Formats: sequence, C-alpha cells, structure tokens
Amino acid sequence: MRRNLSEHDARRLLVSGPVVLVTTTWRGNDDVMPAAWSMPLSADPPLIGVAIHPSRHTHDMIRFSQEFALNIPGRQLLNHCQYFGSVTGRDTNKLEASKIPTFRARKIDVKLLDGCVAYIECGVEDILRIGDHSLFVGRIAAVSADEEAFNELWTLTDDDEKPLHYLGGSSYAILGSRLEARAPDPQSDAAKEETREAEERQRELEERG
Repeated sequence: MRRNLSEHDARRLLVSGPVVLVTTTWRGNDDVMPAAWSMPLSADPPLIGVAIHPSRHTHDMIRFSQEFALNIPGRQLLNHCQYFGSVTGRDTNKLEASKIPTFRARKIDVKLLDGCVAYIECGVEDILRIGDHSLFVGRIAAVSADEEAFNELWTLTDDDEKPLHYLGGSSYAILGSRLEARAPDPQSDAAKEETREAEERQRELEERG
C-alpha cells in the first residue's frame, strides 16, 4: 500500500546521503554545523554545493570567510552530529565545548575534525539564493579520505569506517554492504518476465486513465 505524503516530506526521501559537518573560520572564530543538503555540482571544474539557511551562524561565517570544509563523519561521531545541530555557534564555541580534536586543513584556513572518514576543502565559487536557503557553491581545493573507508568507492567493510547518513530528526544510519550490478541478459527468462510485468503495469495505468 502506497500513501501520499506532504510536499515537505520529499526532502526526507532525498537526504539519506552522507551527513557532513561544515567547518568554518572567520576572524579567529571557529564554527561547525551538520548539513544534510550537500551535493556534487560539476566535474570540471570540480564544484560541490551545500545548502544552508540564512539564520544559521555558519551561513555568515562562510559568506565572510569565503571558505569552508565538509567533514564526513562515521558512526563514532553520531552524538557529536546531533549536538552540533542543537546549539548555535553565536552563543557557544562548539568545538571547544565538545572537546573534539581538530587539525589544520591542507589548502584553506579552516580546522578539520579528527575522527571523520573523509574531508573536502573548498573556496566559495558562488552563492545562490534558492527558496529559503542559500546554496554555497564550493570549488574543491583538496580532498582526503581514510584508506580503510574509501578506495575509489566507499569500501563499506568496517562499520566504524562507513559514512554516517542522516534520516531526519535524531535518526541516522550506516550502509550495510556494497552490491555489484551487471546488465541483465535481454534473452534471459528473468528479463523477459520483468519486461512482461512492466508492460502489464503500463497497460493498467493507461486503463485507469
């Protein structure tokens, strides 16, 4: 049985990609916030995007500093992700309060969070206002990842080395295993059966109008 959802539920269906912890530095002040809305935008030049609401402290930190880093956490930082999203950097130095170890980024003047499985360092290429969020377009300056976590693809062999995924509210997940696909043989019985079932579903839809 399929049920209809609110238009606002569409974002929950799409945000199960890796959560990122956005770190920024401006005038000697550091900040971190979790973001679920991040995405690749271009391969050449290498650009990524992260959507942030203007009310968030990180929004102005990026706008003024023109730099940010995406730290991709594993499950060991689950509670940190929730904490970083529940306090504002305007009132609290979240990095000091959490006592999470940090180290300097390679190409930008931003701190990176120890214990993450991968890092993406960016300079701001553009800022686009889209609806009630700003899309910060970052030109990638440096990328690094734990060898145990990523080897051309996420390895998904060690639960502690898997990226953390955000499901909404206080719910998170890690991926179970990697599956390898191969193109089906169009002459196989299974492929013919799938084609027949798809044609039947299409006819039913057409008959319903």
